[in-house]
Amino acid sequence: QVQVVESGGGLVQAGGSLRLSCTASGLRFDDYAMGWFRQAPGKEREAVSCINWSGGRTYYTYSTKGRSTISRDNAKNTTYLQMNSLKPEDTAMYYCASGADGSYGGCTRGDFVYWGQGTQVTVSS
Repeated sequence: QVQVVESGGGLVQAGGSLRLSCTASGLRFDDYAMGWFRQAPGKEREAVSCINWSGGRTYYTYSTKGRSTISRDNAKNTTYLQMNSLKPEDTAMYYCASGADGSYGGCTRGDFVYWGQGTQVTVSS
């Protein structure tokens, strides 16, 4: 049984930083691309950042590019999202996803199979 578990969310002031972590089990972690998505109340779930199996290919959505860094540690079955210079509009539930082909260089929600329950990020102004 595949499990995807996020952690690291919380309440932070604008301009602050957070590091989200995601651990996946029940699958061969380095066979798959990993992704971070977010969903704010009343809005659709959108891509934030994705990374291929080796970490050699990454994708960032325009709104977070330059402020976030995705990485992965295949020995620990974990992927990370470092977010800096956070803004109130970054407030959302952040979801980690796995199951896309390892060589995948995109970040489309429908290409990911396994999803976590989410971790809440709230940025106060």
